[in-house]
Parts: sequence; C-alpha cells; structure tokens
Amino acid sequence: QVQLVESGGGSVQSGGSLRLSCAASGYDYSTYYMGWFRQAPGKEREGVASIASGYIASYAESVKGRFTISRDNARNTLYLQMNNLKPEDTGMYYCAVERGPVHYRSLSSGDYKYWGQGTQVTVSS
Repeated sequence: QVQLVESGGGSVQSGGSLRLSCAASGYDYSTYYMGWFRQAPGKEREGVASIASGYIASYAESVKGRFTISRDNARNTLYLQMNNLKPEDTGMYYCAVERGPVHYRSLSSGDYKYWGQGTQVTVSS
C-alpha cells in the first residue's frame, strides 16, 4: 500500500526558507517520478516541481531559482528546499508519486495516482 507523509511545513517571513520532506513507504519508489504541488485557498492545485526516477527535474516558472527538488531513493524520501519564500508561496503543499519512464516527470496533477495529505506553508510579508 502506497503511503506518503509530508513534513517540514510552517510559518516564515518573506525571504525565509523551509525544507519539505515526503516519506514514502509501501513500495520501492526508485522507478517512480515524484512531484510537489501546492494549493492556496480558493485556487486550483498547481505543480511546483517534479523529479524523474533518473533525477531530471522540472520547475514551475514561479519557483525557478528559489526551489530545489531532490530525492533519496535509498530512503524513499522526496525533498523540496524552498528559499527566498514569498507570500504568494503560501498554501498546502502535497507530494505525489507515480510510476513512469526513467526521464519522465510532470507538473500536471492528473498524471499522479498517489498523494500525501499535505503540509501547510505560510509566508508572511
């Protein structure tokens, strides 16, 4: 059974940093692509970053240069390092995983079958 548990969210001031983690269990995720998504109140869920099983990453334009996605396959853990946070980064952050080709990654929520429960990130100005 696939289980994803996010952690690391919190409240920070603008310009601050947070590191999110997503612990995956139930399967060997080395062949899965993984992603981070966020959803602000009243807005649709949007893709933030994704990383292929072959470690190639993609980012939303709004976070390029500020966020870094990484994965540790030995620990079945996904990370999102978020620097220079802005108030518009506020939202519930979710990790998601799905099986796919070694270079495949996606910022589309419809491409993912498995989701965590989310961790809240709040950035104040």
